[in-house]
Amino acid sequence: MLDADYLNSPCLRPVEIFPVQMNGQEFVCVRDPETLAQQPIFLNQALFFLVSRMDGTNTLRDIQADYFRATADILPIETLEDLVAQLDRQHYLDGPPFQSFYRAQVQAFQDAPARRAFHAGAAYADSSDALVSQIQSYFSHPEGPENSPLPDISKPLRGLIAPHIDFTRGGPTYAHAYGTLALHAGADTYIILGTCHKPMPQRFSISRKDYKTPLGAAQADRDFIARLLARLENEFSDEFSHRVEHSIEFQAVFLKYILRDNQAFKIVPILVNSFHDIYSDGRTAAEDPDIRKVVNAIKETVAESSDRICIIAGADLAHVGRRFGDPEGLTEHSLKDVEREDRLFLKLVEEGDAEGVFHSIASNNDRRRICGYPPIYMTLRCIDKPVGKLLQYRQWYDPDAGSAVTYAALAIT
Repeated sequence: MLDADYLNSPCLRPVEIFPVQMNGQEFVCVRDPETLAQQPIFLNQALFFLVSRMDGTNTLRDIQADYFRATADILPIETLEDLVAQLDRQHYLDGPPFQSFYRAQVQAFQDAPARRAFHAGAAYADSSDALVSQIQSYFSHPEGPENSPLPDISKPLRGLIAPHIDFTRGGPTYAHAYGTLALHAGADTYIILGTCHKPMPQRFSISRKDYKTPLGAAQADRDFIARLLARLENEFSDEFSHRVEHSIEFQAVFLKYILRDNQAFKIVPILVNSFHDIYSDGRTAAEDPDIRKVVNAIKETVAESSDRICIIAGADLAHVGRRFGDPEGLTEHSLKDVEREDRLFLKLVEEGDAEGVFHSIASNNDRRRICGYPPIYMTLRCIDKPVGKLLQYRQWYDPDAGSAVTYAALAIT
């Protein structure tokens, strides 16, 4: 018998859930996007049935009864208690122990002088020599910029759209983006607008922390950030969302590689939350007070700065297929349809049409799950009369999961 009341009506924390194939069998992967529960768990259909009912409203006896009605099998209550205890130990359940653990994690992050390279050793090499070799391989890749000349861009680079997919899948497209930046590396400060992939308490999160990388730390422009936050009355200064988010980290790594021998630079890390609530309420991004406030604050702070500024959006495009919730897998024909729609979206980006970008998402309720459109929108809003140039578009297809992620690189002048 479980003593704690919260365990008798267990409540699963917000998680990512997607199907996976293992040894020819179908499982459900449950993963914590905040990685506070460090290890993903893999559930068969029976276990997933039980876990899916752990929403804080059902007691263990309710879940046991639901299981009997669905399967005609009697599940011992002790088995269910053991499952709940395991989930609690792994920080998958909300409750007093998790809240205490969470507060300690927040405090530790706040006390750290810099944000650590959270994904080093997993998404990319964790030693400087290996990382340099890894990134160099993307430039010489058959689809990299060394095998397809970069377009002529005569005007100064004011913005860049780069992927945030992991390097092993999107490396050549990163190389196209940052190869172009290397030819126009005139900025002193890079404002990096990243997608936040987990729930965030506010629309934006602005960090004052340096971003560590295996090539050295990308230093935060604390003077710029202080002036920006002063305009915002410190409203978006909660930094904890930066702890594990990769969309800015990956840009910092590539900046350190590209600029390591040429010039000192600083960054302004800004995470952008989803805009889904805006269009679901029938509003536009231009009408949102938080967006308007941050756009104005960025433009005013840039205007008063004597430094040269470039804005980077860490932004992927479509997420389609079974892994992302679509009922069917993907075919050659459906991937071509995705590309056609993606290119229409990218044409709006090239035209600098921020509101067109928003309306293209809102018109179909973000059917293709373009997770990078908020930072893309913000980049276009924060640059006067932006003009884009598509450098590369690619799709990464996973036949086992019947899913694909698409991404692109664009230069903004």
